[in-house]
Amino acid sequence: MVDFAETPEEQMIRSTAGEIADEFGPEYWREKEESGEVAWDFWDELGEAGFHGLLVPDEYGGADMGLQEMGIAMETLCAEGCGMAGTWYLVLTAGMAGVGIREHGTKEQKEEYLPQIAKGDIKFCIGITEPEAGTNTLNVATKAERDGDEYVLNGKKCWITFSDVADRIMLVTRTTPVDEVDRPTDGISLFLVDMESDGIDVSPIPKHGINYSNSCEVFFEDVRVPEEDMLGEEGDGWWTLVDTLNPERIAFSAAATGIGKLAAKSAVEYTNDREVFGGPIGQYQSLQFPITEAWSRMETAALMRQKAAWLFDNGEDCAYETNVAKSVAVDAGIDAVFHSMQAFGGWGYAVEYDVERWWREINLTRLAPVTQQMARNHIAQEIGFPKSY
Repeated sequence: MVDFAETPEEQMIRSTAGEIADEFGPEYWREKEESGEVAWDFWDELGEAGFHGLLVPDEYGGADMGLQEMGIAMETLCAEGCGMAGTWYLVLTAGMAGVGIREHGTKEQKEEYLPQIAKGDIKFCIGITEPEAGTNTLNVATKAERDGDEYVLNGKKCWITFSDVADRIMLVTRTTPVDEVDRPTDGISLFLVDMESDGIDVSPIPKHGINYSNSCEVFFEDVRVPEEDMLGEEGDGWWTLVDTLNPERIAFSAAATGIGKLAAKSAVEYTNDREVFGGPIGQYQSLQFPITEAWSRMETAALMRQKAAWLFDNGEDCAYETNVAKSVAVDAGIDAVFHSMQAFGGWGYAVEYDVERWWREINLTRLAPVTQQMARNHIAQEIGFPKSY
């Protein structure tokens, strides 16, 4: 039986997220964006609320919840005033690293990292993307070669968010070259690498938005990592990685609908107050309909996100659902922000009304964590089209 009633725990998460978003609203993020400062007080507030530990088992100090609850927290934070930051500050450590270690970590790794994640005392970045591999993660060139009881890492990553402030990086490498394996998914290994290790160099990339954290190039030159820092089994890291990619796509679905709803609500408020030709401009259907149509699609996308989260939380395959949710949420969210910006007229271009910042933020979601085209490639294959890549 399908039950759409929220549990008391889910209601509390939504309420708490709304309170946090009230405290860290658009003006706060406008200032952080302009100064380029990391919002550590926001990070700490998420820790106080227990959001960093939502996906951590209770035996390690977490809330022992799932992506359903995390999605509620993220979308609410985004929609009630935080914009992209509502997902940005949770997806990497609390989401991807937390899930990866929870599902595939050794007993020692879980005991070391999960309590710190739950408290917000440790920060992870995720080292996947490379300049040459791009979306084709199976073609990563960063290599890890065994040397006794250590591995030596060499390679380059790009667009690694929080890498300039992270304590650890969950790093995707090849321990066996792609031309030496039976299947391209073989030979990939993941490591939990100390970012203070010798041989790591980080260089921020100037970017279009979300400048309250840096995204960087990260260079690895003869970085020595003890074998106990491998996450999962050697050569079998692709399947470990997959367990973190689906949560990332669910998180970005929540971000897209959250930012879209934030912009739409701002546009509704503005157009109810703004009078031209003797009445509020919000009375005109040419402004109402595009925003309400996008809102309807965002509501639909949120339901698919919830289905994907439910499947993940119950140990079921959810790749199709996460790609559908991400694809639809992003298209709807972008339309919502686009038409909301139009509703503001010239003021939509002004920094003080924030919608121009939300426009810059939401456009990342069509490029990451997977492009809209790649999401649709997966959907197309699922419904019977031949594989296109």
